[in-house]
Amino acid sequence: MQPGYGNPPTAGYGAGPAMQPAMQPGYGQQGDYAAMPMSKGPPSAFAPGRRRKINGLAIAVNIFLPWFLFSALYSIQSFTFHYTHPATTLLVVISAFIIPLVTGIWALVAKRREMDLPMWYTYFTFASLLAVGLAICLGDMNFWYNMQPYYDMQNLNTYPSVNPAREKGQQLMDSGRVYFSPGTRLNLKMAMGFKHHDMYCVAPIVNGNEKLPTYDFWAVGTNCCAGATTDYRCGEFNNPHARSAFRLMNDDQRPFFRLAVQQAESAYNLKATHPIFLHWMQDPVDSVNAYRDDGNKYFLMGVFSHFLLNAFCVASAVVGFSKMGHY
Repeated sequence: MQPGYGNPPTAGYGAGPAMQPAMQPGYGQQGDYAAMPMSKGPPSAFAPGRRRKINGLAIAVNIFLPWFLFSALYSIQSFTFHYTHPATTLLVVISAFIIPLVTGIWALVAKRREMDLPMWYTYFTFASLLAVGLAICLGDMNFWYNMQPYYDMQNLNTYPSVNPAREKGQQLMDSGRVYFSPGTRLNLKMAMGFKHHDMYCVAPIVNGNEKLPTYDFWAVGTNCCAGATTDYRCGEFNNPHARSAFRLMNDDQRPFFRLAVQQAESAYNLKATHPIFLHWMQDPVDSVNAYRDDGNKYFLMGVFSHFLLNAFCVASAVVGFSKMGHY
């Protein structure tokens, strides 16, 4: 029989595997192109099925270092160091801006060299700059409004048993706290107010009913009178046990209280040679300590608030950087 007429082909005529057509890629069979993964952007640490490591060290550094920087500068600006070394405090504050400057340079260098952490360097630059700025502003406010009056009061003298009918203001120019002798009171009939945006109210502190040669001790307050006589409602004016005072420490208010006293001199035909302005009360110690307590309170509030703010910003940065593939 001839080959090709019903007989099985032999190996010599291309039978076997050599006669089978090769499968071409792309015709019902996955080739090399089908095996290539599709590009779907940078991987995320939060994507299902992925376990890319998050840089915990960078996260911890950016949570705590800006907070430490803020707390240190806030403390320097608020407390004793600012009071005793104002020039050094200013130098420290200016030097603190070196930190965000250096990290900003690192961020630029890391970006040009395509290093792994340029985004965290950039974040730390802005976080430390914000920390320095907030510490300077908040610390300065806390110092001027709370801690400096407290420190000034601690450095002034305390005078007991002062009789306004005998002592003159010139004798107590360094007074911080004044305790008056029995019988001392406010003469509300000689109160006066001077209007300049706020109402600056004054009332003489007297002992007895006789007219004094000079009225040098004045109780003061703001926005607690209408400018008319007997309308003085400042401090503990109606406390029968009030017989003490602490000195006005706000230098910006002193000229306006002096103008109010000058108006009283003209209106009541009296004389005030060396007026001393005081806050009338029963216990000046508690009022003085209130400055210190407020300063400590606002310091702690600032420290904890900055930590929460910075932690929230770092968490937001982690989410944002993970979507960009820089974490």
